[in-house]
Amino acid sequence: MSRNILVTSALPYANGHIHIGHLVEYLQTDIWVRFQKLRGNRALYICADDTHGTAIMIRARAEGRSEEELIAEMSQAHQRDFAGFHIAFDHYGSTHSDHNRAVCHEIWAALRRDGMVAEQEIDQLYDTQAQTFLADRFVRGTCPKCGSTNQPGDNCGHCGATYTPSALIDPLSTLSGTRPEVRSATHLFVRIEQLHDFLDHWTQSGTLPSESANYLKNFFLNSPLRDWDISRPAPYFGFEIPDSPGNYWYVWFDAPIGYIGSTSEWCAIHGEKLDDWWRSESTEIHHFIGKDIQYFHTLFWPAMLKTAGFSLPRFVHIHGFLTVEGEKMSKSRGTFVRASKYLEHLDPEYLRYYYATKLSSRVEDIDLNLGEFVARVNSDLVGKVVNLASRTARFIADTGLSDTYPDDGGLFVRFAARNEEIAEDYEKGDYGKAMRAIMELADLANPYVEESAPWELRKDPARVQELRDVCTVALNLFRTLVIYLSPVLPTLAEKASTLFDDPITHWDQAQTPLLGKVIGKFTHMMQRVDPKNIEKMLDESKEETASVSAPSNTSTTQTWSDSGDALAATPIAPEITIDDFAKLDLRVVRIIDAAEVPEARKLVRLILSLGGDETRQVFAGIKAAYDPATLIGRLVVMVANLAPRKMKFGESQGMIVAAGPGGEDIFLLSPDQGAQPGQRVG
Repeated sequence: MSRNILVTSALPYANGHIHIGHLVEYLQTDIWVRFQKLRGNRALYICADDTHGTAIMIRARAEGRSEEELIAEMSQAHQRDFAGFHIAFDHYGSTHSDHNRAVCHEIWAALRRDGMVAEQEIDQLYDTQAQTFLADRFVRGTCPKCGSTNQPGDNCGHCGATYTPSALIDPLSTLSGTRPEVRSATHLFVRIEQLHDFLDHWTQSGTLPSESANYLKNFFLNSPLRDWDISRPAPYFGFEIPDSPGNYWYVWFDAPIGYIGSTSEWCAIHGEKLDDWWRSESTEIHHFIGKDIQYFHTLFWPAMLKTAGFSLPRFVHIHGFLTVEGEKMSKSRGTFVRASKYLEHLDPEYLRYYYATKLSSRVEDIDLNLGEFVARVNSDLVGKVVNLASRTARFIADTGLSDTYPDDGGLFVRFAARNEEIAEDYEKGDYGKAMRAIMELADLANPYVEESAPWELRKDPARVQELRDVCTVALNLFRTLVIYLSPVLPTLAEKASTLFDDPITHWDQAQTPLLGKVIGKFTHMMQRVDPKNIEKMLDESKEETASVSAPSNTSTTQTWSDSGDALAATPIAPEITIDDFAKLDLRVVRIIDAAEVPEARKLVRLILSLGGDETRQVFAGIKAAYDPATLIGRLVVMVANLAPRKMKFGESQGMIVAAGPGGEDIFLLSPDQGAQPGQRVG
């Protein structure tokens, strides 16, 4: 009997583009959904952009546009990248939707009804320069439990401890680089301790990987479950809490609710009932998430679902992180690769297959080894799988497949016998094991072709039927391999379907050989990976060096008549070497905030973005020359590795580059159009 399955991936945040690390999860999920559909199950793949929070608000402010404009643009970019990797959502929505707001209200009313909401005055970190309360992600400091430095404001990446941002030792705002002050504000909390026994049982009932279940067990043994702070005071981009004006639901409240909100949108479009998917025992719910957000998805989220009467996940699939060449992805090494950049140079099916060879049902990190990446694709997919068709299909273009299946020494029977074993591996998420089993079969098929040598048989007109039989065996083995690989390689499956004029639509097609069919003209199905394309991708992903153009040789002093007064006033400094110059790290930055320093006659306080979440505070003596309001959004150049200087107004963490003698005659240097924050100048 077919199953009804609702599948979700964690919602990508609308403040950044998709990169190859993100793709581990979405490809893992897409493969599982495609497999379920191939097995005849009804699987609905739901996702959405996670759109609320301080980061969106601040970025929109810096770019001079509305949050709605920003998230609409990012949604298009995300969906374009996902489509490029053949990730096929049944519906892709947004947490900033009326459907999601309605579900938030419903769950909130249930929490209120059951007495699970508490109000409390709490101390919260406030950035006086950015003029906003700081979300967890905008605070870094020392873990109060283990003492690890540079930890985020919600949980420690070293020991796993959870805490509030104000509990951090020596916290710093990532928005301004300054130490935030503590301010009191009313916050709303959900008391999940009331569901202690239920959550303890649910997390240990087989709904999670064993590694995650063991990790969570500690939360139930050592202390009561802490209350969950689910509100943020204005200013905040999100949904205002209906019975608490001036407070907004924290992004982590409405983000998982986005699974239901997005399903509600899909139901409205297709005339279906939401309860059939989220309040039905006949529907399985499967979440795919990364290990960094398992705490939220396995404690807070099930508490919300339970209270509001929604179905709980049948299973939460949890994966680890991606490393590249054994190290964290790095912009400076070019291994922090955007999805769009990858697609400019490489076939998405390469990455789909490579990730599949690495993924298992365990909570494990996976490594992208680029040498292995090339070898696996070229050897497995091109050399073993596609090779079966490329070496045989053209020989029977006129005769077609044999009318009865030839004697192949039991090869097809062995291929078909692995059907349920490979299916079970897919079901469990053990894709690596499935890929190994499939390649074991490919290793049986290729010697058959090599020994039968169809290229020799075609030379003898008397052996036409023998040639036809050999090619019939090889092509049916190829087709079976492609069926087994089709959740991972949908484009290859489409090409094989065209070759055989027989669409691959069901897993059990691998049980029956094709006979008596005319074979279409063979066209190339997959190129080998060219290592040069990987090098280009990495080079282009590195922070590009902006070159400062020298004056053209065709220019003359007579043409421009530039005065020599400025040079005479400040002669060229003593000669330095290239090594001296290399010590300076000049970077393109964007001014995302600018304000006068009232106590200082010349200074303007600037917040400079180097891209992403990396910002610096700089005090510049340009008040006489520039109105701070006109600077916001402008690209300038800063000395990024200048030692910080403590001033009575705060710490200055660099220097912007300008020309001119001073006073009103100061001229900020700006890079040419196309330069990006974070790029090095040199």
